[in-house]
Formats: sequence, C-alpha cells, structure tokens
Amino acid sequence: MQERISGFSCRKLKFFGIVCAIVTAVTIPLIYPHLAHPSMVYHIILHVASLAIAIFLCFVSVSAYYRGGRTRLLFMALGFVTLAVLEALLLLSATGNLAEPIIPAVNVELPHVILLAMITLFGLGVLKVN
Repeated sequence: MQERISGFSCRKLKFFGIVCAIVTAVTIPLIYPHLAHPSMVYHIILHVASLAIAIFLCFVSVSAYYRGGRTRLLFMALGFVTLAVLEALLLLSATGNLAEPIIPAVNVELPHVILLAMITLFGLGVLKVN
C-alpha cells in the first residue's frame, strides 16, 4: 500500500515538474524584457509560479472529477480553472502586455470579477451537500 501511495506521489511530482517547465518556457518571452528591473522580475516570477501551481491544480482537479464525477469536484475543478485564468490575466497585466481590463458598465476591474467567481465556485464545492 505504501509503495502505491509513494508511486502515485512520484507521478504527481513529475507531472508538476513538467507543468512548471512548460509554463516557464512559454513565459520566458514575457520575462525577458524586464530582466533589467529586478523588482519587476520578482513580481513577474511570483505570477509565473502562481500560474504553474494553478495549472497543475487545475489538471489534478479535473482528472479527479472525471474519476469521481461528483458535483463538488466539478465546482472545485472550475474554481482552479478560474484561478489559472486569473493568474494568466494578472501575469499579462504585470508584464505590460495587457492594460488593466475594466468592465465599463460598472467600472470594475475584470480580475476582481474573476476572483469573485473563483471564490464562489470554491464555496459551492465546499458547501455542496450531496
């Protein structure tokens, strides 16, 4: 039983490494112009790390939903998908490739609306009664 658990953890760790490598490779063009500004690089690296973790959790939670098929897992998976979208949006905003997206009708920044949706989905996943 212990070997099965450690093998399962090892596979997830390898998958996490692959996700980190892919996210880092894809975001290098976004980071490269900011290498001369150390404080900006740290801010961007924080968003890259958050994006990698969000994408990993997104894949793990979606696969758990497909294995279990429970509504609670669906809400949690959608919450992690929303987190990945939010982190991608914040990364693009931090690198200057995307202006602050504002919803003009209500004068609210889009990341705040996505954050509210994410918290709602996580709340539904936690509080959902079968």
